[in-house]
Amino acid sequence: MISNLLALGVSEVLTIINNMLLLFGGVAAFIIGMNVMGSNLETAAGKSMRKLMTKATKNRFLGVGTGAAVTAIVTSSSATTVMIVGFVNVGLMTLTQATSIIMGANIGTTVTAFITAISTSGAEFQITALFAFTAFVGVLMAMLGKNDKIKRIGAILQGLGLIFIGMNVMSSAMGDMLGDEGIKDAVESVFIAIGYGKDVLSWEIIVLFLLGALLTGLVQSSAAITAIAISLASSSLISLPMAMFIILGTNVGTCVTALFSSLGASVNARRTAVVHLLFNVIGSIIFIIPLAFTCGYLADFLNSFIPALPWQIAIFHMAFNLLTTAILLPFINQLVKLACIIIPEKKGAEEPLEEGDILDKRLLKTPAIAVGQVRRELLRMGKLAFANYKRSLDMLLSGDLSHKDEFASVEKNINDYNSYISSFLVKLSLQDLSETDEKKVGSFYHVASDLERIGDYAENIVEYAERMVEEGSEFSEHAKSEILEMDLHLTELYKNVEKVFGDIDLSFIGDVEREEESTDEMCTKMQEAHLRRMNEGRCTPTAGAAYLQLALNMERIGDHMHNVANSVKTYHATVV
Repeated sequence: MISNLLALGVSEVLTIINNMLLLFGGVAAFIIGMNVMGSNLETAAGKSMRKLMTKATKNRFLGVGTGAAVTAIVTSSSATTVMIVGFVNVGLMTLTQATSIIMGANIGTTVTAFITAISTSGAEFQITALFAFTAFVGVLMAMLGKNDKIKRIGAILQGLGLIFIGMNVMSSAMGDMLGDEGIKDAVESVFIAIGYGKDVLSWEIIVLFLLGALLTGLVQSSAAITAIAISLASSSLISLPMAMFIILGTNVGTCVTALFSSLGASVNARRTAVVHLLFNVIGSIIFIIPLAFTCGYLADFLNSFIPALPWQIAIFHMAFNLLTTAILLPFINQLVKLACIIIPEKKGAEEPLEEGDILDKRLLKTPAIAVGQVRRELLRMGKLAFANYKRSLDMLLSGDLSHKDEFASVEKNINDYNSYISSFLVKLSLQDLSETDEKKVGSFYHVASDLERIGDYAENIVEYAERMVEEGSEFSEHAKSEILEMDLHLTELYKNVEKVFGDIDLSFIGDVEREEESTDEMCTKMQEAHLRRMNEGRCTPTAGAAYLQLALNMERIGDHMHNVANSVKTYHATVV
């Protein structure tokens, strides 16, 4: 082996260097193509992905189907798993639900192996040439397209074309390099030393398995390493049995991305990454021993009806993941329990609220879903703000300030929410968003500000309560009745705003308008009643001032709630 390598001349060494550089360039084009196509498909299919994720919570079979579908869209099981880690971290799904989706992701990632096999198909009219042309069409669409949809389709075509171009460059580089008999003999001697041929020895299995895992961990793309394995097989540098064990290794190596992503996340998010690792390690252990004795026979079997080696590798890759999922799917609960043992619950006091607790940065990888999560957090913020308004009004009317500390704690939470959501929206606005999501992100800034202002007005009401308690003042029964009437309108307004903003249901916008007008009218009514009682001498200065300021504050709370509902109109064209 060493003598063959040393016998190479200068020109042959330069040929190896040039073609290795081309090989790495092909890998780069392949990975860039996958990322461009996956990210744009993901953005275009944002709504569909949200629906798929909702259905995934129903049962494990739907979870597997969802994982496979989403991964086929984003062309990366690592991307899907990182996404799932983020979902678990923010409570969008449970660990058990995430496990079935991860299993499906391993099935979905096999799609790229079939794409690679297609690109290496030798035909009189090469399919790679056709897809290379689609990349050119995609560039024209992206440059000349007038709307967001056309440009996105153009980007998808560019990515698809780059995948095939990258594979073609890799295959051509290997073919050119092996065209030299001296280089071919030297390279073959290296592969013969680690098991070239039908039979693979036990120690060589470990070498190939670890090689697949290590390279995938470094590149963070099992599809890229699978593509390289197919390219090597197409050039007859490695056999199908060798490729099988490299493929097993890539399934373990792809877990590295999710493990890194889970660092610093919640306990369940880290458990999700561990479940991904357990699934792939257990699956590899189940198959690696039988394959050690049967890989040669399996290769003969596949070769008997599928002569093309790239297609044999792609079929093995899919069969392995399908069988692993079928075997481990009934044991989801046991996998979850094992992950819980490996990553135990945190001990000690609950940690303070941090940005990652409400809006995980991992969600930025899926902007369409991140936008939906922001809406969810804004609804939570709205509930806190309205609950604090109710708490402040109760303190004012009852004179009982025992809930003052609780009010202050919630008010701090509201301010934190505003800060965290605004910060996340800045990061989200820098992502590749659809036109509708861009409008949503812009409107969410104002919604967060409106909700924070409701909390501020509630804080004013608490100050009025403290002033009245200090001076021993109380509202008359007539004044209390008017305040409660105004509160009734605000309560109905809040319920309708929740339906409009939370469900994006503009059929309730008429109810919102009606209740908001009622708060305006009630404010005028309260001001007139206040002047009447002042003229009749039936109102103390302290109670009168608090009452008048309260009327204005309640009316402004109604205005801000009205703003929240109207924000939906900025991105929802059809008003029912």
